[in-house]
Amino acid sequence: MRKFKDYLMVGVKGACMGAADVIPGVSGGTIAFITGIYDEFVGSIARVDAEAVRLLLKGKIRDFWNHINGWFLLSVVAGIGVSVASLAGLMQIFLNDHPIQTWAFFFGLIVASSIFILRGISGWKVREVVLVILGVILGVTICTLSPTQTPDALWFIFLSGALAICAMILPGISGSFILLILGKYEYIMGVITGLVSGENFADNLLILCIFLAGAIVGILGFSKFLHWLLARWNKETLIVLAGFIIGSLVKVWPWNETAVTTSDGLHIGGAVLFALLGFSLVTGVEIAGKMMKKGK
Repeated sequence: MRKFKDYLMVGVKGACMGAADVIPGVSGGTIAFITGIYDEFVGSIARVDAEAVRLLLKGKIRDFWNHINGWFLLSVVAGIGVSVASLAGLMQIFLNDHPIQTWAFFFGLIVASSIFILRGISGWKVREVVLVILGVILGVTICTLSPTQTPDALWFIFLSGALAICAMILPGISGSFILLILGKYEYIMGVITGLVSGENFADNLLILCIFLAGAIVGILGFSKFLHWLLARWNKETLIVLAGFIIGSLVKVWPWNETAVTTSDGLHIGGAVLFALLGFSLVTGVEIAGKMMKKGK
């Protein structure tokens, strides 16, 4: 049985997950893995099943709450929510005022993430190389064929939430990165910022509720398929995902919408610096994870 201070610490770990999920390239699942709550987090989500629904419909609220490890899930989700709400506005400022440096930071994050995923895979043969190439081709194709502006319709917001949450619970894959690919990262960050500030509150609340509804459907449905896929073809799935991440770097190239001129020397230098900072952040997370494992 956990005490209040234990759940408070779980909430802090959830806040770290939320901070990671705001940044494309850093996975909340990775943070959960590093902080030692990944297995319990995924297991608790998996317990939101038919038995949980049966207990809820019978009015056995306490049994239902215990069945899904409710206090643990509530602590994690609350931590994630507070962190996302706090950092969304900051990311909006950076994207609006310093777009080149911010996209360069994301670029470095994603490069490092793909490298560490590939480094964790052993036994490379021709088949593995082919799978990486296929993943790269898939990533480039999706990112170059997808329109610059994706629809703001509620059905697409629902779909974005469902896909992003599936990525969030997988170590190495970032939910915000998926939103980036779908062209909805800035949009959702803007919605969260507007909701916190009270601007267009009713509209932003509706959009966020639709997004969260998609996330709930995704985490209870498609995420189970992803975990089955990883359990059965773990190595192959990770290789294709890593290739996809590498290919999708075309989406976050800092000068996608800004031409580089000879007067942009300062911007180029700043972009390189921020790309290195992003790379270093993921590297630091990986090193911290290894140190914590050794400490056990």
